[in-house]
Amino acid sequence: MKSMLKYSLVALAVVGLAACNQEQKEAPAAKTELKTDVQKQGYGIGASVGRYVAQHVKEQQSLGFDVDKNAIVAGFKESLDGKSAMTDEEIKSTLEALDKVVGEKRAAKVKEVADKNLADGKAYLEKNKAKEGVVTTESGLQYEVLQAGEGDKPKAEDTVKVKYKGMLIDGTVFDSTEKNGGEPIEFPLNRVIAGWTEGLQLMSKGAKYRFVIPSALAYGDRDMGDVIPANSTLVFEVELLDFKAPEAAPAASK
Repeated sequence: MKSMLKYSLVALAVVGLAACNQEQKEAPAAKTELKTDVQKQGYGIGASVGRYVAQHVKEQQSLGFDVDKNAIVAGFKESLDGKSAMTDEEIKSTLEALDKVVGEKRAAKVKEVADKNLADGKAYLEKNKAKEGVVTTESGLQYEVLQAGEGDKPKAEDTVKVKYKGMLIDGTVFDSTEKNGGEPIEFPLNRVIAGWTEGLQLMSKGAKYRFVIPSALAYGDRDMGDVIPANSTLVFEVELLDFKAPEAAPAASK
């Protein structure tokens, strides 16, 4: 039982190593009736496994792999009944080999996307710096004053309160205060990406700036899931509402 459990988990981790180029039209399945707790528990287990597998299948399809969905279902059903057309060793070696191939393909695709993002970002920065009102700092950060503020500017160790919108260079909004309920957020300025730490120190309270942040001052070659691909140049519109110095540490009691 322990060995079968181990291999089944390996299978789940790489079961999407195939993807389907047969688009089969099937009649809509009748809705499953779940009247008892036992039925709901069983269905919940199956649905959880199914969703996990579906995520892997979708990824592998994007990498160009083929899958035989009927074989996946057959393997699941037969193993559930304590039967299998493959030995444990065959399952292990087959899935490990497939996992290796998919890993290589995934890495190649990530590099391809990262290289394209780097080139596109450089082109965008080059074009943007020629716009009237855009200033490029020594680090490569670009900023444009959309609304001037007044007074002092925050220091790196200060806590700032801002509203913002973050975009990729194609205009895709990946995050914003509006998407998160519309309330401003507060954070220590030295605990965010370098482009923010540098850029917000240029702003006075009440100012609104547009920043174009090179990938080296953002997340670099790290892939932030489906939200921010590796080597992405980022565009932020930021409004500085307030800032405050860090609170002094309490004096030690005598």
